[in-house]
Amino acid sequence: MPCEFKITRRVEFSETDQAGIMHFSNFFRFMETAEHAFFRSLGLSVDLTKSGHRLGLPRVHAECDYAAPLCFEDEVLVHLLVEKKSTRTLTYQFRFTNLSQSPPREAARGRLVVVCVRRKKDGALQSASLPKVVLEKIQEAPPALLASTGASSQRNRSTKSRRLSVKPPKQDPHP
Repeated sequence: MPCEFKITRRVEFSETDQAGIMHFSNFFRFMETAEHAFFRSLGLSVDLTKSGHRLGLPRVHAECDYAAPLCFEDEVLVHLLVEKKSTRTLTYQFRFTNLSQSPPREAARGRLVVVCVRRKKDGALQSASLPKVVLEKIQEAPPALLASTGASSQRNRSTKSRRLSVKPPKQDPHP
């Protein structure tokens, strides 16, 4: 059963800001594009109504940590990993690699958590179980693979190094 998916995209001019750098919000679009392609590769759609279910997959958490800019026409590898699968949620990790640089360089890491919901008659959303076909076709990535590409492990390393490099201001001994 698949636990990861890779897709390559180019940064389009419309996805950049005035400085020619990909706007931070577009990393989330790239994550969503990878998720949709992952589902299609399994013969599924994130539009669960297409398979006869009255269900949706809204995001309940999204994050992205940026390491290096992506620019117009950069070729980007987006690597999706299934971090966690429960009966009602899927958690994905994403790794963005700039393939236009030599050697390729990691540009960002992201994470999405989606929950399966059913819309009630009054319009409210209610948590629901993922369809059996989704649960059967998707598996969690092995811990070693997640550790080597996990957003949380990178975030912990970068936070630690930032903490080590920060020095408190010197106090004037004679105020």
